[in-house]
Amino acid sequence: MKETEMIFGTRAVIEAVQAGKDIDKILIRRDLQNELARELFGIVKTTEIPVQRVPKIKLDNLTRKNHQGVIAFISAVTYQRLEDIVPFLFEQGKTPLILLLDGITDVRNFGAIARTCDCAGVDAIVIPARNSVSVNADAVKTSAGALLSLPVCREQGITEAAKYLKNCGYQVIAATEKAEKNYISVDYTVPTALVLGSEDRGISMETLRICDEMVQIPILGNIASLNVSAATAVLTYEVVRQRNYGKEN
Repeated sequence: MKETEMIFGTRAVIEAVQAGKDIDKILIRRDLQNELARELFGIVKTTEIPVQRVPKIKLDNLTRKNHQGVIAFISAVTYQRLEDIVPFLFEQGKTPLILLLDGITDVRNFGAIARTCDCAGVDAIVIPARNSVSVNADAVKTSAGALLSLPVCREQGITEAAKYLKNCGYQVIAATEKAEKNYISVDYTVPTALVLGSEDRGISMETLRICDEMVQIPILGNIASLNVSAATAVLTYEVVRQRNYGKEN
């Protein structure tokens, strides 16, 4: 990551957080215990910004500047709030389609997903504040610039976001190999939130339990599952097909 995409030093990071800068995550030296560090932790607790304790060598490998044990990574986009996006979409008269990504950490997968979402008319992507990919310059590049215009919401957790969307009248559909229902058998012509998980862990059980439906994409070969970006393309374009051409066409 370029140094222009990072902020160094405890006081500088505190000021960036207080100024409302879009920050992906903050790395803090594992043994840092001074008063400024405690002040930073107190401020970050009121935000959705992930904080990681790391060894000093990791910070040193990121920059030769005097980081004072604290480095913040600047986001390449401005995060939106789901509670702002949802009423806005209804006010526009849309039948919304929102994608929830549970535990996606690969930047290139995320960029490819965002590119597909932009092409398929997805209204927003939701990622969790922790254990998730960062919206950095590499992700923007892989998305072919889609992330510069497609709203990305960073929420406390995917389960909470799914509950909120259900309360707002969305059906929440999880794509998982655990499902028995074929993905084309669901009616996507109503407000819909699609949930996809990482290829190694899938969607958390906590989130699966609150979904309205679980669907699977048939796998006819020897490999157990599709790449998550390919699965996103399959599902989102089934939504496009139903909404634009009719379920039976």
